Amino acid sequence: MNIDQRKPDREFEEHVLQVDRVSRTVRGGKRVRFRVLVIVGNKKGKVGIGVGKASEVAGAVAKASSFAKKHTIEVPIVKETIPYQIEAKSGAAHIILKPARPGTSVIAGGTIRVICNLAGIRNLVAKVLGTANKINNAQTTMMAFEKIAKMWKEKNAQ
Repeated sequence: MNIDQRKPDREFEEHVLQVDRVSRTVRGGKRVRFRVLVIVGNKKGKVGIGVGKASEVAGAVAKASSFAKKHTIEVPIVKETIPYQIEAKSGAAHIILKPARPGTSVIAGGTIRVICNLAGIRNLVAKVLGTANKINNAQTTMMAFEKIAKMWKEKNAQ
């Protein structure tokens, strides 16, 4: 198979949101690894998050990206925004997502802004309350999107 015949894996755009050095203590000293938070999305309603750890940053990014692609969710988008206002809590993370009129753009903190841009949401107002932890805020945002998707399916099934 030629290089030209290979199908490029460009369905999803990915964004590395956070890179942390984490260490654990072993008998010989400390083992340093990297933990990476990656957001993937196709800007047409599919979005996923993944966290990966490895001894190299590139390996951690590959793991996180692979996990995120396998665990994407479909976000309902109506007139470039979400159909309902939603509030989600998970541990100390507490977020509020509100639909917005066309032309508003995404008014949100860093984590939610990246997720919404990669999901294809153009107009949204959001507030992050509680923690500033990016991983927890990203997971809570995904939880909120899953709730919206479930409500949307139930409404359209009737």
